[in-house]
Amino acid sequence: MADLKMEADPRFRKQGIPDSIKLSHLRNLLHEALIETNHVYQCALFNRFDGTLIASSAGFKLSPAQIQVFLGLFRSSHLARESGFQHDNIHYQCIRADNTSIYAKSTNGGMVLAQTETLILMAAYSENMYPSVCIEAVEKLADYFREKGK
Repeated sequence: MADLKMEADPRFRKQGIPDSIKLSHLRNLLHEALIETNHVYQCALFNRFDGTLIASSAGFKLSPAQIQVFLGLFRSSHLARESGFQHDNIHYQCIRADNTSIYAKSTNGGMVLAQTETLILMAAYSENMYPSVCIEAVEKLADYFREKGK
């Protein structure tokens, strides 16, 4: 009988989930947890250390410069509270800014950011959406990532 060395054969090696499936899963998670509330119209998830965009809602793109603005808000939350910030040529006034969350409003909507150990979650709502529903959805998803050590 032939001596099979299963560990040497690549067909029998345990392989991780391909990145394309992981990204699809995260995009679906953002959609199901945030967009489907009907109180978030765009959202994104990015790495809090290097600013790498991990996933975003369909059709929503964040530039590296925009991500750097969001990263800076958590580094200098006192400045965010004092002067707010700009995103897509809209000024946002901070309502809350601390080590884990930033809530901001503009004249026609608002934005919620939540920070975990390795991620920042961003969601935006429009004037016909309830900010409290957006906040609750973002914070629940952030808590999920915190429980997973992400």
